[in-house]
Amino acid sequence: MSLHNLKPAEGSVKKSAKIIGRGQGSGKGGTATRGHKGAKSRSGYSKKIGFEGGQMPLQRRVPKFGFTNINRKEYKGINLDTLQAYHKEGRLTDTVTTEDLINEGLVNKNDLVKILGRGEISVSINVTAHKFTASAKAAIEKAGGKVETV
Repeated sequence: MSLHNLKPAEGSVKKSAKIIGRGQGSGKGGTATRGHKGAKSRSGYSKKIGFEGGQMPLQRRVPKFGFTNINRKEYKGINLDTLQAYHKEGRLTDTVTTEDLINEGLVNKNDLVKILGRGEISVSINVTAHKFTASAKAAIEKAGGKVETV
């Protein structure tokens, strides 16, 4: 070990980014890497979402139609034939809750679940969900099962 091969310990020295805007002597003075003039060179600049450089933005060019109800509730539909198939494979038990459907990947954890009446169901199962169609409710009860609304 001698003076010409001394080094600081590994990881002890961090190279910081070049400091800008601190005078001409630093090499990054003047415009401080922002270029000349324009909105982007100024402090406090932030581009608006959808801004197209002064051109009429797309969301203002395209015509709007209809009505969007902000209170609408979206339900994820699960049909009876799906419940029948999953029960037949042994993936669902005789009591089916929304947690079981989440674990099987049929719905996401924040989804509202509605049981729909497509298909036949021959097994007696107890189903817990947010909503049921009248045909699904009748088919489950006809097969000997129970329906419970959350």
